[in-house]
Amino acid sequence: MKKSLFYILIVIALSPLLSSAQQKNKGGTFFQTGVASGFIGGLYDGWYPNRELKKHGDFGLGAPDKLDGEMLMLKGKIYQTRADGHTSVMTDDASTSLALVTFFHAQKIFRLPHAMDKQTFYHYLDSLLSNPNAIYAIHIYGSFDSATTRAFPPPPLPYRPLAELLPLQHFFHYQHINGDLVGYRLPLYLESLSIHGYHFHFLSADKNNGGHIIDLGVKDVTIEIAELPHFAMTLPDSKGFREFNFGKDRKAELKSVENGK
Repeated sequence: MKKSLFYILIVIALSPLLSSAQQKNKGGTFFQTGVASGFIGGLYDGWYPNRELKKHGDFGLGAPDKLDGEMLMLKGKIYQTRADGHTSVMTDDASTSLALVTFFHAQKIFRLPHAMDKQTFYHYLDSLLSNPNAIYAIHIYGSFDSATTRAFPPPPLPYRPLAELLPLQHFFHYQHINGDLVGYRLPLYLESLSIHGYHFHFLSADKNNGGHIIDLGVKDVTIEIAELPHFAMTLPDSKGFREFNFGKDRKAELKSVENGK
């Protein structure tokens, strides 16, 4: 009886801590591997395995090893869209040089009131995301009037900064297509460390097409939003990372890469 009472008292004492931990997990963590400005500057070699990435999220985006296309994670599966347009599920042995993931749980859900182009749509999203300094994960699915995506082929050695490789990117243009947008809106204070503003990757409903979003027209979509109050990051342990010059301002390069021009 005394022993049982002892365990009951321990549980009561720990319950506030357990409740706090559960609330933290419920709130969501934005997990990042790599540094965006380093990636933009030429750190393309994969170093973080997909099997480890899945321990930190089931939703997100990133770059495959050696810049071989674009990467998207949705419902725990990781998809790779290569420069030839081929999209397939990646293996757990594959790796990434930069990835942004979370375990996605929608906190707010909206239906788009009418069709919009990209700029108008981003302004509409701004009206839904009230905190400019918050990290938001955004899942959008449904019907799109149009979507323009891109993917890079693996670049030759020695690696040059990504802005210098823009002539190598391949574009894909889709009309009247169903699919998913997976992405984030990140605050200004994460600039250079991550990617400020909106960043989306696309996956068609049949899982055969994808890529980094360059332009789009949204038509009949559902918008799911999760605000992420926790941030975690893992840095590469490589000679390239240790010797990389982070003193250079790459904001203009990052903007060019995001816009594809």
